[in-house]
Amino acid sequence: MPYNEEEPTYPRFEVPPRSRRTPLTTGLIQVYTGGGKGKSTASFGLIARAVGHGLRCCLIQFMKKGNYGEIVTLRKLPGVHIEQYGSGHWVKRDRPAEEDLELARRALRSGRRASSSGAFDLVVLDEVNTAIVRGLIPVAEVVELLDQKAATTELVLTGRGAPKMLLDRAHLVTMMVGMKHPYHGGMDARPGIEW
Repeated sequence: MPYNEEEPTYPRFEVPPRSRRTPLTTGLIQVYTGGGKGKSTASFGLIARAVGHGLRCCLIQFMKKGNYGEIVTLRKLPGVHIEQYGSGHWVKRDRPAEEDLELARRALRSGRRASSSGAFDLVVLDEVNTAIVRGLIPVAEVVELLDQKAATTELVLTGRGAPKMLLDRAHLVTMMVGMKHPYHGGMDARPGIEW
């Protein structure tokens, strides 16, 4: 569901059969960053785990658009709300297009509402760190979002180059280190593995 300037109405979620929603009593902040593969993938795995326990999840993707394999699957899971804010083209670090800036601002507003509303147990801001690095959104506004997060909502921030301000605020930081990748040998991204 795309961002709407009006107050959002989040979908009602059916609790999966044989799952009982046990709301979190404390929601923490997690950061998955680093140059290695697997940051977004780890967050999608966490969503799958949360759904298995009947938790309500929201995935907001910065700079991404399309039906990647994981999106196709996550859309089939009960209790998962997905919003994508990408133009479909590569975002240049030195000169982002106005469209990319506006989409990132909308994603940040939506992320702030989702994480502060109490409507979700888990909120993933996929590639938010990269959006900061590429100059699409200021880190201070993401820190403000952290301050406004509902106490029982778990918040995950993914993407390369997470700023120190976010790392310092997080309760859990995972640094993905790339040791070797088929890209370096000239192999293209493969459906089902890299996308």
